[in-house]
Amino acid sequence: MILMIDNYDSFTYNLVQYLGELGEELQVVRNDRITCEEIAELSPSYLMISPGPCTPNEAGISLEAIKRFAGSIPIFGVCLGHQSIAQVFGGRVIRAERLMHGKTSDVYHNGEGIFAGLPSPFKATRYHSLIVERETLPNCLEVTAETAEGEIMALRHRRLPVEGVQFHPESIMTEHGKQLLRNFLTRYASSRDIENKKERTDCESFS
Repeated sequence: MILMIDNYDSFTYNLVQYLGELGEELQVVRNDRITCEEIAELSPSYLMISPGPCTPNEAGISLEAIKRFAGSIPIFGVCLGHQSIAQVFGGRVIRAERLMHGKTSDVYHNGEGIFAGLPSPFKATRYHSLIVERETLPNCLEVTAETAEGEIMALRHRRLPVEGVQFHPESIMTEHGKQLLRNFLTRYASSRDIENKKERTDCESFS
């Protein structure tokens, strides 16, 4: 089962629909309607952090859930969820130089993980005014996709099953979005019980 943390965003259920079309069982909870203890009791196979209209600091349980479950449950973040992942591990989220609301960009990627089998570049839809600052990204996080201007469009933890994308894979204008989500589910299907707690010390802010 996928547990989706809904950050009060209108795109959440588009994402849920895509995942449902991939045959996944989902449960959606608002970011202020669940605790980490309740998440643990649900024992989801995957934890997904939705987009949202706020900053990571205003995203309810999102930051705490990433801290608590990174290393034991595969985590995928979209837009705000992606930014929340970066912040948890020590990156800084700043105001983007360009506001991107409903605009598409070419996304260049490394062809690995969630991008396996996808052409580079491909067009992706963006809805954000904040972005992860590259200069503050900790060593434990790897940039896996970017724009031609060098804006971070995706990242992943080097050792833990944690990935995020800045763009919206569920948007009808994003190419290969459903395959990207399928790649995440397939890549981490056997990662549910990974024990990597010691490796959390890679990032000083993650404690």
